[in-house]
Amino acid sequence: MVEQEVRVIQLNQVFAALADPTRRDMVARLAVGDATVGELAEPYEMSVQAVSKHLKVLEEAGVVTKGRQGQRRPVRLEAEVFDLMTVWIERYRRAAEERYQRLDAVLAKLADESSGAAAVESSASPVAEAG
Repeated sequence: MVEQEVRVIQLNQVFAALADPTRRDMVARLAVGDATVGELAEPYEMSVQAVSKHLKVLEEAGVVTKGRQGQRRPVRLEAEVFDLMTVWIERYRRAAEERYQRLDAVLAKLADESSGAAAVESSASPVAEAG
């Protein structure tokens, strides 16, 4: 139970971190390849310090990690956290899909009953008996 609670807390942190469009953009850029804080800061009209704050939120959520390659400190995307999100999303996607399949079945049954009732009414009409 404790492990599940930890996953829920991490999932909440991940979704909160990704709620910001700048952080989502950073994640999209890191999906292409690792980058330094300076490289990530280039397209934004904000300071490197502000970008570092965004990265700190992503790092605390487990979305990214900072490595070290000599003088370079690349930021890297962590795929495992996306696996956690995928499992969570997939569970609810399957539940929604099952609901839609049940609704489709009910609508098909109603359509069959409706067309069957209309066929019975038309065969019992006086015009049909007169022929």
